[in-house]
Amino acid sequence: MLVLIEIWESVRDFVATGGQVLYVVAIALFLMWVLMIERYWFLTSVFPKMKKGIIANWDARQDTTSWYAHRIREAWISEASEKLDERMLLIKTLVAVCPLIGLLGTVTGMIAVFETMATQGTGNARLMASGISMATIPTMAGMVAALSGVFFSTRLEAKAKMAKNKLIDSLPHH
Repeated sequence: MLVLIEIWESVRDFVATGGQVLYVVAIALFLMWVLMIERYWFLTSVFPKMKKGIIANWDARQDTTSWYAHRIREAWISEASEKLDERMLLIKTLVAVCPLIGLLGTVTGMIAVFETMATQGTGNARLMASGISMATIPTMAGMVAALSGVFFSTRLEAKAKMAKNKLIDSLPHH
């Protein structure tokens, strides 16, 4: 229990140093990871069952060579592809927004520095340092959040593309 309290206090100190913008970065990061975990779950648990159903429906068809059969095959592939690509645009958007949120923290931190300079003068370095911390920490947090998302979202996209190609290969057209 003591470890949890220490972790909570260190997170609270980090947020106090970096400013309120870190909460927005944390929310974006949390949402991004929830969506990526959902996509991994879909690719490993749901899509294989969907793929088996599509293959079973294709194999059960009498006609697999006519123009109509090819259009039905294309429609099934298109529907599966749409399911595979669901929420990927939102994940990519969150990845792109994280550094921008960090930059918002930079702006608010610099405003705090300028306010300190305007009211206290340039002689109080300690007050200016807190504003500079508030300017740099959110930028760093936004970049770290984006980097974690870039790697895993790219991997997710590659897995989805591979799953789609395997589905296409599993539906032979004569």
